[in-house]
Amino acid sequence: MRPRATAVLVDLGLVGIALVDVLLGFAADVSIGRASAIAGAVALLLRRRVPLVAFVATLPGAFLTDAMYASLIALFTLSTRSRSRLLLAWCAAVFAAGNFVSWTVLLAPDAFPRVYSFALLLYNLATAAAPVFLGQLILTRRELAARLAEITEARAHEELLTMQSMLAKERAQLAREMHDVVSHQVSLIAVRAGALQVRAGDAETKQAATTIRQLSVRTLEELRYMVNVLRVSGSRPTELTPQPTLDQLADLVAGSAVDARLDVDLPAGTELPPPMQRAIYRTVQEGLTNVRKHAPGSTTTVEIRRDGATIRATVTNTAATRPVLPLPSGQHGLAGLRQRAELLGGTLQAGPAGDNGFRLALYLPVGADL
Repeated sequence: MRPRATAVLVDLGLVGIALVDVLLGFAADVSIGRASAIAGAVALLLRRRVPLVAFVATLPGAFLTDAMYASLIALFTLSTRSRSRLLLAWCAAVFAAGNFVSWTVLLAPDAFPRVYSFALLLYNLATAAAPVFLGQLILTRRELAARLAEITEARAHEELLTMQSMLAKERAQLAREMHDVVSHQVSLIAVRAGALQVRAGDAETKQAATTIRQLSVRTLEELRYMVNVLRVSGSRPTELTPQPTLDQLADLVAGSAVDARLDVDLPAGTELPPPMQRAIYRTVQEGLTNVRKHAPGSTTTVEIRRDGATIRATVTNTAATRPVLPLPSGQHGLAGLRQRAELLGGTLQAGPAGDNGFRLALYLPVGADL
């Protein structure tokens, strides 16, 4: 069964319980009291969208009759959706005070002498506090489960980035070794084979030297290709994929698990070199990762602009709306981005923004020698 259909069935069931409570109870004025209580029971259908309105709608029926289920259900729903303790305290106090007055004045004024009035007031306060505490407990549990899921996702993402970084370093080191050692030695073989080919007197030796030289040249071409592959790869541990470009920013923002908006405004025909596109992509990626870790619940704006001869990429987020939990961090992300920007002749700025937010900005010269 779909979640929406289940929710509708639950709401109808609660309305039915509240109506049974109305029919089994009694009222000070049967016509007005029963009508108010029935209206309050039907108002439970609004409890998911406007819980405060639904709670207020149940109060007349609770005050004019002894039917309290509708008000308690609405108060519980409001408690599961609101973090305002002051609002919940006022709602509970209004319900308890109104119910106390209705019993002592309207419903059964002679059944509760003054000696029992205080006990009745405490009973009403406890009755009103129970759904509030239970609702807050459920709300806290939901938020905790969401935070745990977010932390798990963030840790998995960080581990993936760390693994990719280590793999990229290993491939870069291997590329340097192949370029500096293996390629050099194969080049020497090719040179010696060429010299032997020129100096050889017999045809058999000259043919062997020619074959060695051709194989060496072909091996050098393969080595250069492998060196280029190793230097530009490393995004995934099991396959070689092209490096990210600006065309992939939309997918990056959409899959970041952050409330983010992407705004790319570049003049028509603007073609940025691949290193510059990678730098912008990595800056946005690191900015969204930091938002997810250090500003949960915030809203983020990603902007790519061209200001004259400068390309500006910014990631700006508002203040966190949920508690920030400490997560392990190597503190290398911004340092790596700053080095990447400096290699391209640009700068990286990171610091507080308005309203306790944060802003990460990358500035790259369009005319840089890339």
